[in-house]
Amino acid sequence: MLKNTDSMKNSDARAAKALRGLLEKIPILRVQGIDSEAMSDNGEPNLIARLIVDGRSHQLICKYSANGQPRHARSALLELGSYVAHRAPQATPVFIAPYISPAVKQLCEEKGVGYLDLEGNARIAFGGVFIERLVDHKPVSQQRELKSLFRPKSAQVLRAMLREPNRAWRVTELSEASGVSLGHVSNVRTGLMDREWARASDDGLVLSQPAALLDAWRDSYTAPPGERLRFYTPLHGAALEEAARSALCADSGPGRAAFASFSAAQWLSPYARTGMHYFFADDEGLRKLQVALKLAPTTKGENVVITLPKDLGLLVDTVEPAPGAVCTNPVQTYLDLAIAGERGAEAADHLRQEKLSWPK
Repeated sequence: MLKNTDSMKNSDARAAKALRGLLEKIPILRVQGIDSEAMSDNGEPNLIARLIVDGRSHQLICKYSANGQPRHARSALLELGSYVAHRAPQATPVFIAPYISPAVKQLCEEKGVGYLDLEGNARIAFGGVFIERLVDHKPVSQQRELKSLFRPKSAQVLRAMLREPNRAWRVTELSEASGVSLGHVSNVRTGLMDREWARASDDGLVLSQPAALLDAWRDSYTAPPGERLRFYTPLHGAALEEAARSALCADSGPGRAAFASFSAAQWLSPYARTGMHYFFADDEGLRKLQVALKLAPTTKGENVVITLPKDLGLLVDTVEPAPGAVCTNPVQTYLDLAIAGERGAEAADHLRQEKLSWPK
């Protein structure tokens, strides 16, 4: 039976229901009861499942956390470990959360703790019992939360940190470097720390797993919203390169533009040439490129693609590996290449090895 249901939060009741539903599918198990018991100082209920397994009694000591991100999971696993060690050494600890990411699954396995989430993922082993379930989707709330970490304002903060991945940042310093409000920087800080992609030091916030951060960003990345314009230029080779650089340099007047995607990669980490040339630009930058490259609009046979991004921060956070060769930031270039098909993925991997590799 399920005790104290009236006093449990809805989420905790869902956790108990999910646990019972999982256990009752195992023929050699009989669920005697799932009780709630306050193990932590904050009074958050936790579940104790009393089982009969092949004629023998066994307990699952379960800790439910409304936040399944690594930082919160690690704390919950410590609580579980302490409780089991001191009060139920023969029991099996189980961590339960709304969603458990691959990183937390690995953490649970390293700590010898079973896990279950409300999406259906589970891994619980004890005695002769082994339960493992894997679902191939993430909850919408998790996808939305992750995407919010990579939206334009947040992305400005992340690009600043990835430029100097070993630097310790104060919130005020990050705000100044990225041009983003203190409140927004604080939200990014929390998101990074919850996922253990960054840690707090005496000197400020430091990226602890820049590669994992970039992996997650790449996997959820979509092209920046904005208008994509297609043109034909009669210029080729060195003539096109010289004309583009003259238009992109800071001395060429108002307006911003930058080499992007494959064209930026040619300056940052040459890999494979393409007949298409890519740029990001604002309205004035577009006009400068139209004049300098003698661009003619076309619906087919184009060899120049110019994107007018809604996020103009992409045109502020640029690099200039050679005079006039203004390029999108290496992180932005990597992300754009990663979604540009097979050749783009190869060029992205090459750029990452050359410019975005960090010691683990």
